[in-house]
Amino acid sequence: MNYKETLLMPKTEFPMRGNLPNREPEIQKKWEQEDIYHQVQERTKDRPLFVLHDGPPYANGSLHMGHALNKSLKDFIVRYKSMTGYHAPYVPGWDTHGLPIESALAKKKVDRKKMSISEFRQKCAEYAMGQLDNQRNEFKRMGVRGDWDHPYISLNKDYEAEQIKVFGEMAKKEYIYKGLKPVFWSPSSESALAEAEIEYQDKRSPSIYVSFSVKDGKDLLAGDEKFIIWTTTPWTIPSNLGIALNPAYDYAVVKTGEDKFIIAQDLLEEVAEKLEWTNYEVLKVFKGKEADRVTAQHPIYDRESLVVLGDHVTADGGTGCVHTAPGHGEDDFWVGKQYGLDVLCPVDYKGVFTEEAPGFEGLFYDQANKPITEKLDEAGALEKLEFITHSYPHDWRTKKPTIFRATDQWFASIKDFREELLKEIQQVEWTPKWGETRLYNMVRDREDWCISRQRSWGVPIPVFYAEDETPIITDETIQHVAGLFRKHGSNIWFEKVAEDLLPEGFTSEHSPNGKFTKETDIMDVWFDSGSSHQSVLEQREDLQRPADLYLEGSDQYRGWFNSSLSTAVAVTGKAPFKGILSHGFALDGDGRKMSKSLGNVIIPDKVMKQLGADIIRLWVASADYQADVRISDPILKQVAEVYRKIRNTFRFLLGNLHDFDPAQDAVEDSNLQEVDRYMLHRLNQLVKDTRHAYEAYEFSVVYNKVHNFCTIDLSSFYLDFAKDILYIEAEDHHSRRSIQTVYYKTLKALVQVMAPIIPHTTDEVWSYLPGDEVLSVQLSDMPEAELLADQSLVRKWDHFMEVRDDVLKALEKARNEKVIGKSLEAKVTLVPKDDQTRRLLEGIDHLQQLLIVSGVTVKGQAEGAEAYQYVDVAVEKHPGEKCERCWVASENVGKDEEHPSLCLRCAAVVKEHYQV
Repeated sequence: MNYKETLLMPKTEFPMRGNLPNREPEIQKKWEQEDIYHQVQERTKDRPLFVLHDGPPYANGSLHMGHALNKSLKDFIVRYKSMTGYHAPYVPGWDTHGLPIESALAKKKVDRKKMSISEFRQKCAEYAMGQLDNQRNEFKRMGVRGDWDHPYISLNKDYEAEQIKVFGEMAKKEYIYKGLKPVFWSPSSESALAEAEIEYQDKRSPSIYVSFSVKDGKDLLAGDEKFIIWTTTPWTIPSNLGIALNPAYDYAVVKTGEDKFIIAQDLLEEVAEKLEWTNYEVLKVFKGKEADRVTAQHPIYDRESLVVLGDHVTADGGTGCVHTAPGHGEDDFWVGKQYGLDVLCPVDYKGVFTEEAPGFEGLFYDQANKPITEKLDEAGALEKLEFITHSYPHDWRTKKPTIFRATDQWFASIKDFREELLKEIQQVEWTPKWGETRLYNMVRDREDWCISRQRSWGVPIPVFYAEDETPIITDETIQHVAGLFRKHGSNIWFEKVAEDLLPEGFTSEHSPNGKFTKETDIMDVWFDSGSSHQSVLEQREDLQRPADLYLEGSDQYRGWFNSSLSTAVAVTGKAPFKGILSHGFALDGDGRKMSKSLGNVIIPDKVMKQLGADIIRLWVASADYQADVRISDPILKQVAEVYRKIRNTFRFLLGNLHDFDPAQDAVEDSNLQEVDRYMLHRLNQLVKDTRHAYEAYEFSVVYNKVHNFCTIDLSSFYLDFAKDILYIEAEDHHSRRSIQTVYYKTLKALVQVMAPIIPHTTDEVWSYLPGDEVLSVQLSDMPEAELLADQSLVRKWDHFMEVRDDVLKALEKARNEKVIGKSLEAKVTLVPKDDQTRRLLEGIDHLQQLLIVSGVTVKGQAEGAEAYQYVDVAVEKHPGEKCERCWVASENVGKDEEHPSLCLRCAAVVKEHYQV
C-alpha cells in the first residue's frame, strides 16, 4: 500500500505563485463586470456617512510613487470604513487648469499666438482630459476603488459655476480687492504667484555693499557722508527710491581714510571687517529718527533717494541702512506708501528691463546684475562685491527663481478673517499633531492671498469694469456669470464681449454710455481646487460638507489644505474638513529626491508590470508614511518576500480546509481543544490590535502585526505542529475538526483584515473560501474581536509558549551538534524549574505533538540536561524507528503485522478508514 495516499494532505486549487501582474487585471475586470463599487455603496447606504474628500492630482503626466503612496492610503481608509459600519463613498477628482498644461502644449508645438484664446483653451481642455484618462486607468490598475465614471473635474461647467459663486460670496463680504503692490512674480511663468506656489532653493547671488552720498543732511549731517546699503539683488538698484533706517537704532558716522560712512552702530564691527577697514573713527552717533527725510544721491541716476523710517529694519545683518525699492519689496512698498514714494517697477512680465531703467533696457533682470555692478564701480559707489549661496524663492512649477514685482493684482484679504481661520484650525483633528502648528503659523502670518494670474488656461475672474475703471462685482453679475458658466462653460468669457456677458439691461452709473470691459486675468489654480468643498462636497448628493478627512502630502499645508480652509471659512465660517492627515514624500533608497537626471526614478506602472499593484500597496502599508518614505528595488524585494509569506499562509490554510464545510464540520468554541481556543484568542487579539491601528491610520502596525502573526504564531507554531493531526488522523476526528475550525476562522479574519491593503489577493482567496459566503470580501465586514474570557487558560498557554522557546533553543543546539537532524528524530527530557511549569507540562496531552518531537518525558532531574529559563532540557536521538506514514519515531513501529512499516497509531487509522 502507498501510505502517502492515506494522508489527508492539503489539497487546493489556489495557486502558490501570485502572478500578480497577470492576475490583477483579471480580478479588476471581474470587479468592473460586477460593478463592485456600487455594490458596496448599496450594501452600506443606510449606515453613517464617512467622507474622505480627494485632493485633486494635477492632470498632467504619468503617475509617480507619490501618487501611488497617496491614493493607496486613501483606499486603505475608504475600504476599511466601508467594512466597519460606515457608508464610505469615494469620489476621485482632478485639477485641470494651470501653467503646466499650457507649457505641455507649447512643447507639442502648439502656437497659442496663431489662434484665439478660446481655441487655445479648448486644446488645453482636450489635453487635460486625455491626461486624466491615462491617470484614471493607472489608478484603477492600482486597485483603487472609487466612482471612476463620475469623478469631479475642475474644468467641468458645474464645478466652475460653483467656484464663481465662492468668489462672489467672498467679494460680497469685501474680502476681495484689487490693488497695486509687489507680489511674487515668476518670469518663467509670466505670472504672479501666491506664497503657496513658492519653494525655496539655494541660489548663488552677488552680494554688494553700495554707498549713497548724502545730498541734504537737514542740519543733522554735513553733507560729505555716505550711507552704505547691502543687497543681494543688484538688479533692483535702478529701482531704488529710498534708504530705510530703524528710528530706534543708533547710527554712527565713521571716518576711514578720506570717506565718512553711516552704519548702524551695532553692525559697525561686522561691516568694518567685511569691508576690510584697518582704521576707522566714530565721529558722531545719532538716532535713526533724527535722519527722517534726509536725502541722498542715487549712485547711478540723477535723482534723490529719500531716507525713510521703518520698524522692518533689523540688526540681524547688513548695515542697518536698507536699500528701498517700493516696486520690488513688500516692506519697501508699505514704507514707500507712507512717504509718498512712487512704485517704480522697470521690469516687465518677462523679467526684462523697460525704458524706465535707462542704460539697461532689454536686459533680463538676472543678466543685468553684472552691468549694474560695473556701473556702480565706475561711479565709485561699489564698496564691496562677493558672491554668496543663499536660500531664494523659486516658482514651484518651473523651478526657476522668482522676483518681487509691483503690479495690479486681485487679492483675497486673509487678514480680514484670520481669527476665524485660526479658531477653526483648533477644531480640526490633526494627524500628525504637528500639522496643526504648521498650518496655524502659516495662517497667523498671512496677510493677503494673490489670486489673479496672467494666463489663459483657468477660470476667469468674473469682474467687469465700468467706463471710469470701477470694478463691478454684484450679486446680479455673479449669479448671471455663474449661470452662463453652468450652461456653456467658462470659455464663454473669452468668446463674448463684456456687454454680452452682463445681465440683460444691466446699467451702471459708472458707465453713462453703457460701455463695459471685462477682466482678462484668471484665478489662481489653488482657488480652483480650494473651492471643491462648494463645487463637490456641497453639490453631490453622495457627499457632505464638512468632509471627515482630507489626506494629502505635507506640501499641501501651504497648498490645498490652506486654500480650502481659506475659501470655506470665508464663505461658511467653518472649516471644510473635520480631520487632516498628511504624508511625506517618496524618496529613493538613499533618501534622495527622485529625478531623471539621477536615474533613480521608480515608476508605479513598471513596478505593477513586474511585481503587481498589491506589492506597491503593501509597501505603502509597511512605511512610516507620516515622514518621508524610501523605495528601491531591494526594499520592494523585501516587501515581496513578506507578501509571499502572507500568501503562502493563506494557501496553507486553504489547503487544509479542502474537506471542511463550516456549516457541517465546525466545532463550537466551547468544544474546541485548549490549544485551539488559545489560538483563537491570539487571532482575536490580532483583530483587536489591527482594528485599533486602522482607526489611528497606523497601517504599518497592521502590516507588522499580520506579518508577525503569520510567521510566529502560525507558521512557526500552530500550522507546524497541527500537521501531525491534520494529515494523520481520520477525516472526522474531533482534534482535526477542532483545528480546521480555527483555521477557517483564522483565514477568514486574516483575509478581511488585509482586504483594504491587498484587495486583489484577498478577493482571490475569498473566492476559494469554503462555505456559502458573499461574492467578495469587499461586501463583508471586519471581524469583531472576541477575546477569551478564561484568562487562566490564556496565562497557561502564554507560559507554554515561553517553555517552548526553551525547548526550541535546545533542539537547535542539538541539531548544530549533529545529535539530531529534524526535530522528529528527537526525544527530550524536561526538568521544570518551578511548580507552575511542572503542572503545566504534566497537564498537556500529546506534548510531543506540540513540540514536534517524537518523545517527551517530564522528570525531576535528567543527566546531561542544559539549563534554560523555565526548564532544563536534555536532547537525545529517539531510539525508535521512523513511521513511514507520520514520520514520528516510535518503538512500536512494526508491532502491527499487517502494516510492519507503520506505528500502531497510523496502523489503526489505516485499518479503520482506508483499508478495503
